[in-house]
Amino acid sequence: MSERVTPGRCVFVAVMGAFLAAATTARGQEGIPAVPSGLVLTLQEVLEDPQPDGQLWLRLRYVAPDLAPDNYASVEEDFAVLCSEQALTYAGENALIASQAVISIASATVEFGSTAPDVTQFFEAFRLENGACIWEAF
Repeated sequence: MSERVTPGRCVFVAVMGAFLAAATTARGQEGIPAVPSGLVLTLQEVLEDPQPDGQLWLRLRYVAPDLAPDNYASVEEDFAVLCSEQALTYAGENALIASQAVISIASATVEFGSTAPDVTQFFEAFRLENGACIWEAF
């Protein structure tokens, strides 16, 4: 027995297919919060970085192709959001006791530890304590 497809049902199926495709696209970026600067960020990587003193640092590295050079003020507030909504979440989900989160935003992908004079990079560090991010001035 074959199922009869009506014109109304075709429209419904097409609309649902488009909706599901959009949801799949959105799901790929759902983990990265909207940041005050409005930049679109991509998570390059999270590194779990054990220190010589036994502490664990998390390094969250983001890429934002529209990052303006010499304009730290435009992204300054983004770091606190990324720490509280990404670093703390990552540590909790992975049962890690991290003492520090170092967050970077770069205008292009750069291999960790490498220099790239043509790439804008901004960094901030936060002490992770009692479920909070406490800014650490360099």
